Amino acid sequence: MGAGHGHKLHYHGHSVVHRAPAHLKILTLLAFMLVVVATPRDWYAAYAVYLGVIAVVVAISTVPPTYILKRTVVEVPFLVFALLLPFVAEGPKTEVLGLTVSQHGLEAGVALVVKGTLGVLASLTLAATTEPQELLAGLERLRMPSQLVQIMSFMVRYLDVVTGEMQRMKVARESRGFTARNPRHWPILARSAGALFIRSYERGERVHLAMLSRGYTGRMPPK
Repeated sequence: MGAGHGHKLHYHGHSVVHRAPAHLKILTLLAFMLVVVATPRDWYAAYAVYLGVIAVVVAISTVPPTYILKRTVVEVPFLVFALLLPFVAEGPKTEVLGLTVSQHGLEAGVALVVKGTLGVLASLTLAATTEPQELLAGLERLRMPSQLVQIMSFMVRYLDVVTGEMQRMKVARESRGFTARNPRHWPILARSAGALFIRSYERGERVHLAMLSRGYTGRMPPK
């Protein structure tokens, strides 16, 4: 996998959870999520138990809870969708806080929030206690197709590169007096996103050609 590359989601530590084999943690997360998804939506006591299990794992890992909670912002799009479900779904109606909403949509929205939040917390706990290279090695050990592992490996390697390029483009715009303040500026941001995509694609092409020139045949050389 090459040299080590840290990640902003990882929290350095030496707990039992940190030292556990990555492939076992991946299997545990998968089993946990299967149980959460299979749990009936109205078994709220079971969901409380699942949350307690995550809290215990986080406590053992010594990762600060705020470190994980701040990163749950990734769930916001799902929360917005869950909030819309009671208003767009069909079926029997019920009243909540003076609003008439779909009962089925309300139940589905609550289930989505609960199960989605548990999944995000569990995934963030795995990411906080496992280096990206360890996760990739664990996936290899679980016999995931080699090329998929390689794609994820390059994604991890070049995530910071693409982020840095995006930051430089932002500085360039601001140095020319541009500040996105209203929807009229969205076309400029869209063109910037398109330029970033093209630059990233071209960089990927150059990297691939460089690999081929060094004898790459679809498999990474042994360590």
